Amino acid sequence: MITVDCKGIPSLKSPLAVYTSDQVGAVPALKINEFMLAPLSEEEIDSAGVIKAIKSFLESLSIEKHFAVIQKKDTISIIPLDDYKLEERPTQPTDQFFSCVHCGHLTQFETVHRNHMKIHYL
Repeated sequence: MITVDCKGIPSLKSPLAVYTSDQVGAVPALKINEFMLAPLSEEEIDSAGVIKAIKSFLESLSIEKHFAVIQKKDTISIIPLDDYKLEERPTQPTDQFFSCVHCGHLTQFETVHRNHMKIHYL
C-alpha cells in the first residue's frame, strides 16, 4: 500500500486520487490530507508508476514547476516549491467518501471508516 501526502495541494486531492488510481490500477482510500492506494491483486503497486502519474496530472494542469514529488519509503509527498496558490476548496460539505480497501464499504466520515477498518483485523 502506498500513501500519497496531499497537504501541499488539498483542493486537488480527490481528482488526483482518481487519476492516479486509474493509471496504476489501484483502489484509492481518501483521508483528510492524503490518500492511500491499495493493489487490485496480490502484486505490489509500482511507486515509480505512481510518481509518473502524479507528475503527469500536475503537467496536465500546467503547475508541475510549482511542486516537487518526493518519495520516502511507502509515502509519496507533493511539496510546494514556491508561494503558488491553488484555488481554495469550498467551505460547504463535499461528496468526499472513505472506502474500505478490503470490502468496499463507503462512508462520508473518517471516524466511521476507522472503526469499520478495525473489524478486518479482529
